[in-house]
Amino acid sequence: MGQIKVTPTAIPGLFVLEPTLHGDSRGYFMETYNQRELLEEGLDLLFVQDNQSMSVRGVLRGLHFQKKYPQGKLVRAVSGAVYDVAVDLRPGSACFGRWQGEILSAENRKQFYIPPGFAHGFLVLSDRAEICYKATDFYHPEDEGGLLWNDPDLAIAWPDPGAALLMSEKDKKNALFRDYCREKGI
Repeated sequence: MGQIKVTPTAIPGLFVLEPTLHGDSRGYFMETYNQRELLEEGLDLLFVQDNQSMSVRGVLRGLHFQKKYPQGKLVRAVSGAVYDVAVDLRPGSACFGRWQGEILSAENRKQFYIPPGFAHGFLVLSDRAEICYKATDFYHPEDEGGLLWNDPDLAIAWPDPGAALLMSEKDKKNALFRDYCREKGI
């Protein structure tokens, strides 16, 4: 029996991964990544970097992407809860411009695999949340791009975090989706 359940989403390439929890009175153990099992599911992934961030309730980070060096990401919450969102920016994709959101929490232990070619962001729903993610390419600061979190054309249904939104000045000025498409000639 596999230790990680892999479920495709409505957008091809996006997957929700659910590790099998082995627990008893001492606590629990789970595999959060197993290359062999993911290969059997058709996910041929090579991760080169691990990242972790901590944020407080109401923090919204994103929607971020890398222009020339796109990163695939395997995201999970190790504490707290977030609403994690991916927007399909793959040229020629039948789902171009569509988004998918998943609640990731320490409690549900779900992971969200976001392949290269997507914008990514999250909103913190708990008092505090720590997010870990594996990336398939290195981060290049000069290669950053961003879409506005509340773009009317994307119409992402963000949940109410129960607090005022906290964002970086940079994220408040991210591009509109229509301007991104115009720049790309799409």
